[in-house]
Amino acid sequence: MSLPPEKIGELKQIIHNHLSQHDIQSRIKDVLSQNFGHQETVYDPDQIGENEILDALRRQGVVDDIMQQLAFDGTSRQSPLRPAARLVTKDENVKGGASKKTPVDPTRRYIYFQILGGKAFLEHLHEGQPVQGHASATFTLHLNFRGQRFSSRPVACACEPDLKEGFLLELHKDNAGDAARMADPTAMLSMCDPLHLVLIKTDSSGDRTLLSSHFLEWRTVLASQAGRVSMSLELMGVGTENKVPVGILDVQIELIPKTQHILAEDVISAQLSLEKSKQAEKERLFLVYAKQWWREFLQIRQSHGQRMVKIFAQDENCVNKPVCSFVRPLRAGRLLDTPREASRFVSLIGYEKVPVLGGGERAEQWANMHTFLCRNKGDSEDHAVLLCSLLMGFGLDSYVCVGTKSKGAAHAWVVTINTDGLVTFWESLTGHRYIHRPSNPDDLPGTAPKVQHPYKTVGAVFNHQSFYANSQPNDSVQTCHFDLQNEARWKSMSEDAILSLCGAGAMPSWPGLPPLCASTLDPGMVSNSLELELRALVTEHRREQGLNTSWDDQMSYLLTPALAAYETERLTGVPAGNEDFQDAVRRAVPDGHTFKGYPVQFIHRNAKRAFAACLRSPVCEDIIQCRGDHVRLAVRVRVFPYPESACATWLMFACKYKSVL
Repeated sequence: MSLPPEKIGELKQIIHNHLSQHDIQSRIKDVLSQNFGHQETVYDPDQIGENEILDALRRQGVVDDIMQQLAFDGTSRQSPLRPAARLVTKDENVKGGASKKTPVDPTRRYIYFQILGGKAFLEHLHEGQPVQGHASATFTLHLNFRGQRFSSRPVACACEPDLKEGFLLELHKDNAGDAARMADPTAMLSMCDPLHLVLIKTDSSGDRTLLSSHFLEWRTVLASQAGRVSMSLELMGVGTENKVPVGILDVQIELIPKTQHILAEDVISAQLSLEKSKQAEKERLFLVYAKQWWREFLQIRQSHGQRMVKIFAQDENCVNKPVCSFVRPLRAGRLLDTPREASRFVSLIGYEKVPVLGGGERAEQWANMHTFLCRNKGDSEDHAVLLCSLLMGFGLDSYVCVGTKSKGAAHAWVVTINTDGLVTFWESLTGHRYIHRPSNPDDLPGTAPKVQHPYKTVGAVFNHQSFYANSQPNDSVQTCHFDLQNEARWKSMSEDAILSLCGAGAMPSWPGLPPLCASTLDPGMVSNSLELELRALVTEHRREQGLNTSWDDQMSYLLTPALAAYETERLTGVPAGNEDFQDAVRRAVPDGHTFKGYPVQFIHRNAKRAFAACLRSPVCEDIIQCRGDHVRLAVRVRVFPYPESACATWLMFACKYKSVL
């Protein structure tokens, strides 16, 4: 059976890369010189046949060596693990179904990280057998390493999940001029970045749950003679369950190509121990400084001890870190074009408080950014940190605010300060913006500007290199002035102290900033599929009410401009003109008929959840259960995709019927 031309091209490229990496070309030249020439004469390829050359290479064992080295090992042939790109969930409609091969540059060095399987996921002992007609819950493993993100194929949840995947990760130096060189063992030993593994469980409704966040030290492979090392990773839970094992992953780490110089195990141990001691000393010094700074802050007013001045926060693994370390300028490339689009994107990520077993106060957990993006939902602090990082990437002077909302609940949001002093609040959960104009507490009642924002108090603001605590007489947001350089109103931390722990490269063992991933959704296919599901649900619901259902396809199509206008308004903050839509509806509704419409937006694509939510609205329920003469129903769905699987799902139910007096 002949191979297609593209496969032949790939095979030639693999062989070429292999010959370049293992110096096979020099061996071939030596064999040709020994058999077809001598020191004074150079052999002429035109006078030598191909068969003679192959026979000579076979006799010298060169062909056998090449074939053995190309056929890595027996197990990889039986269970091939291909380099993974960012994959999608099983029920997503995506652009381009074919996976792309990962090109290998023979002048670079890579880590081939393989997942060989999972076991001991005891909480899922009775799972893994999907019920016919119902989708089963799935595991997905996400990985971030030096700005490279990958996701595994979703596999059914089970005690021994079939997690088998391969990830090809490039190792390169960050220094200018060194990026094109192949990293040697010494250079690789200095790469402190860990492999960040995030295990996500997705249930049948599409809801995601964070199971584990694991940081893997990969540099032990540098001491392996074979250039590979196998190990079993015990994945621990998150939050209050961070001491409870979730399951075990069998993994293998392989260097491609392997190095000729092998580092001793004690050298690697010494390097890791040195890094750990340096990190501990930096953390100790910052803690000493923070304690002294806090004492000075309390000396200003004793009431300052009651303010929301948060210096440290715990991540999902209960590791205490300065809050400034969670924020860093993040550029979205070509995925987001404006700060307002970034705000819209963050608002479409789900909001969920950290679940707490039993009663008690709210558990606080600031997730690492990669974890937050993989989970696709989080608390207000997670949203505010991501939005602040994106706004800084767009060049704005932005800070995370920590304080309380109008009802006294702890909350985080973002503030930007323009060069002309204009202060703007950005609510990361909704995408709303508020211009802040402080009022004077001595003003007469009724003369102060009306408060538009939902914030009550602010205790501190911070970003990746600054931290300011509110030392004004009153911590009310309404009277607060955001002139952060005024030492009488804001007590600042030393920028050098912050950068010693939170600056770029200061703590390499902490996770790096992950890049955003583009959406894989095909909006047309997803919108159409969701619309058909909603039609079926409406028809079934009306049948249970003893009603017939007639759909008006033309009226459904006419709803499209309205949905586009609604999303444009949310995206830009400027009301979009809807005159064309209104005129089209007037022309489509005959005299003596009544038109009703109900638009609504969701951040998921679950038809049953959306339909149940719509029925809770009296207006929408009246449309769906419309009774009368010549009743015609319409529904239109428009999905607007954003990065990281976030989406704005707009749908509109409508009906027209003949009014009966």
